[in-house]
Amino acid sequence: MVGAAIRAAHRGRALLPALALFLAACGPSVATKKTLNTFIAAKDYASAEAHLAKVKENQYGKKNMVLYYLDLGTVQHHAGEYKESDDSFDKAQTRMKELYTKSATKAAGTVLINDMTTDYAGEAFERALTHVFRALNWVFQGSLDEALVESRSVQPFLDELARLRGNKPVYRGDAFVNYFNSLLYDEAGKADDARISREDALKAYAWYAADYNTPAPEFGLPDAPGLGEVVFIHYAGVGPRKVSKSFQVAWNDAMLAVNSNEMKNDQEAKSAQFQNALRAGITGKAITVAYPEYVQDPFTITQSDLEVDGQTAPTLLMEDISAIAFKDLKDRQALIRTRAIARAMIKFMIAQAANQAMDKKYGKGSWQSVLTKVTTGVASAATEVADTRGWSTVPSQIRMARLRLKPGTHTITARFKASTGMVVSTHVFNNVEVKKGKRTFLHYRTACEPQCAPVTSS
Repeated sequence: MVGAAIRAAHRGRALLPALALFLAACGPSVATKKTLNTFIAAKDYASAEAHLAKVKENQYGKKNMVLYYLDLGTVQHHAGEYKESDDSFDKAQTRMKELYTKSATKAAGTVLINDMTTDYAGEAFERALTHVFRALNWVFQGSLDEALVESRSVQPFLDELARLRGNKPVYRGDAFVNYFNSLLYDEAGKADDARISREDALKAYAWYAADYNTPAPEFGLPDAPGLGEVVFIHYAGVGPRKVSKSFQVAWNDAMLAVNSNEMKNDQEAKSAQFQNALRAGITGKAITVAYPEYVQDPFTITQSDLEVDGQTAPTLLMEDISAIAFKDLKDRQALIRTRAIARAMIKFMIAQAANQAMDKKYGKGSWQSVLTKVTTGVASAATEVADTRGWSTVPSQIRMARLRLKPGTHTITARFKASTGMVVSTHVFNNVEVKKGKRTFLHYRTACEPQCAPVTSS
């Protein structure tokens, strides 16, 4: 494909089809992402699902089916459609597995335009979270064995990711998953497995504290035989989104960057087109390079607690998804930028070849030559955008409260608070059945951005 693109460039028309390909693969718009999170904040999950169906073809398309099913599965989970949610996450997972090895190793070869022209395979934390949501779907359906199968799948994936990347990435284990596993093993009566999972969770939270500012949770639960327990999961806020940043780099500096250790095993640097670009030896030129960065949109509700029968239990931070996303991208940023430089160099050489071919055929200053230079310049600039795709509906945090209660039926109030401690909204769980020696799991999602009106429901 790259060779054909270069031959077409000599005829002055290479980058227009490439631009069309790029525009067709951009994924859901910023407006759609905000619309979805506004519907989620208002607990209007039916409208969120309807909006996803409306934009499935024209904004997600075939290259972004992973994103579509991630967003749909999340909405269905919060709506209590657990079977449907599991089916959606299963479709996302299946496609991720098909794509992920090539994505992680870049073995698919050179991406001429940018990463947005490829099928979206998901970030590492997104892939891991599919197992978490599927496990929770099974928990809320009362199927502990299936939940454990899903949650246990996270660590093997992360181990394989580290092997494929050839280093030890920041996101190398999941403390929340291990902690959650310990609860599930307890519930299933597997005491040894529960103890091992708790130990693994504490080890992971030790470096979570340093890397993500998420220390090991201390619920301080009393040892009270004869009681049952409520475990409340609060999905808080909106996950970070990627934006495209750019910088200019001189040709000589670009050559130094792409000859660095980060690129020695990369397919981009090994391509014939890139080697030709290096041999061109252009000096005095600067190229524009784009790379992704995460930004965190603010959200109002950052704390919560449970209140029942005169008792109060605050939620504790179990998984800071935003922090994991920021750190994981930072861990890979050097390679991402260097590969972006390589792509920009190839596109620059294609444009130069097209311009020179038209100058030779029609003469400098001819309308054909001028048109080619304008066209290749616009197309190169338009396609030099970082891959900003990502899971639109994922929460920023997973929080948890644990509360021991007498067996029976309870009315439980969840209070959702701003950073000041002011109660923004509440939700009442009616007729919650608590059984002796058993756990009852509850969940709720808040996703208010500043433009979202506070929602109080019962």
